[in-house]
Amino acid sequence: MEIFNLHGDVWNEEVEHEGFQFKDAHVGARIGAELIGGSMYEVPSGKKLWPYHIHHGNEEWAIVVRGRAALRTPEGERELVEGDVACFPRGKAGAHQLINRSDEPVRVLMLSTLLMPEIIEYPDSGKVSATSPADGRLFRARIGDPALDYWDGE
Repeated sequence: MEIFNLHGDVWNEEVEHEGFQFKDAHVGARIGAELIGGSMYEVPSGKKLWPYHIHHGNEEWAIVVRGRAALRTPEGERELVEGDVACFPRGKAGAHQLINRSDEPVRVLMLSTLLMPEIIEYPDSGKVSATSPADGRLFRARIGDPALDYWDGE
């Protein structure tokens, strides 16, 4: 049995892109999980964790391990504090984004079902992507691009 400490400083990757920045620890993979995915993120002050998005295949949970984070959902924005747990159901009602508006880093454990294939929609940019368990990302496209006929290219 593998153990991972959420208060440690062991990370798999660091990501930074124009207003977005975080460290990511692949908790689920580190503890041998097969049915529930988990990642711990540390987001510095003033930065966002991922774009605003919708999972059409998987439910996600956010658990604030340290600090405070602003949670953006279709209902607006609210503050999450240490110990808060939020659930993001599949579909448009579960749209979410975490933003660190505090002066200190925030740590959030994100848990997710691992159902495949997965479709993720990004309402702010109009993108959608699909992922397959066997082949990884199948596509990333913009919603509203010319629709293809079922028989196109056949």
